[in-house]
Formats: sequence, C-alpha cells, structure tokens
Amino acid sequence: MATGEEKPVMIVGVDESEQSTYALEWTLDRFFAPYAPNFPFKLIIVHAKPNAVSAVGLAGPGTAEVVPYVDADLKHTAVKVIEKAKALCQSKSVHGAMIEVFEGDARNILCEVVDKHHASLLVVGSHGYGAIKRAVLGSVSDYCAHHAHCSVMIVKKPKIKV
Repeated sequence: MATGEEKPVMIVGVDESEQSTYALEWTLDRFFAPYAPNFPFKLIIVHAKPNAVSAVGLAGPGTAEVVPYVDADLKHTAVKVIEKAKALCQSKSVHGAMIEVFEGDARNILCEVVDKHHASLLVVGSHGYGAIKRAVLGSVSDYCAHHAHCSVMIVKKPKIKV
C-alpha cells in the first residue's frame, strides 16, 4: 500500500450475544493481531442499540411508564457491549479501533454505516437460527448480506459436539 493511501475500512457489528463476541474475536485474530501495529484495515466497531419503544413492542396501558426503564436497561447493555469490545481489542493489542453506537434497527444501522464509511467489508456473527426462526425473528446477517454495499463476512461459532 502506497504511503498516504487510506486503508480499507472493516466494520464489525457487535451486540450482547456470544456469537457477536466470537465474530469480533475471530476477526481480530485473523485480520489484526498478526499484523500489529500495521493493520491492513481501519477497524470500526458498531453497536446498534434498539429503540426503547420498539423494544417494548405493542403499546397498551402502562407502556409510557415502562419505556424509561427499558431505555435505561438498553443503555446499560450498550455500555457493557462496548466495554467488552474495547477489552477484547486491548487484549489482542489492537489499538485505535473506532467504536460507534447508534439507536435503531441493527440491520439498517449496519448498512447505513457501511455507506457512511465506504467500507470494504462488514463482519457480523450468526446466531444459527433455522429457517422458521429466521423468518419470524429476522436475521441481521441475512439482511446485510443482501443489502450492504460491500462484501459481508458472516462468522459462525462452531458447535461443540459432545
């Protein structure tokens, strides 16, 4: 890479799941730690905090009273997710990663952040849902694979066979 050239951007989507942590660790181990301190990518870690109203779901009596508590819990979860990502980066000697938190649906947020940073690669974990669960709950990785304007790497945590 020539001097003065911008490094390609890699975005890693994180949430509170084990699969997300695995995807970040897998990415750090393969794309960053071996190249320290001359990483081949500019790393941006993104967390999409759900909106409290959408997290509550159906509105009904008492919803307005619950929303502030749900929002506080979602903010607390976002802080934990970011602290965990920072600690993981630090443990792998990966310094200088940008961390961004947005409020909204993870599928849309990740695709918007890809466009905003002109990312070359988006990395997301996979929960490993079957077809029915994926159809009902929706899949962030599936949505991003079809809508993100860059390559998408879906990292699956291996199942431990007993």
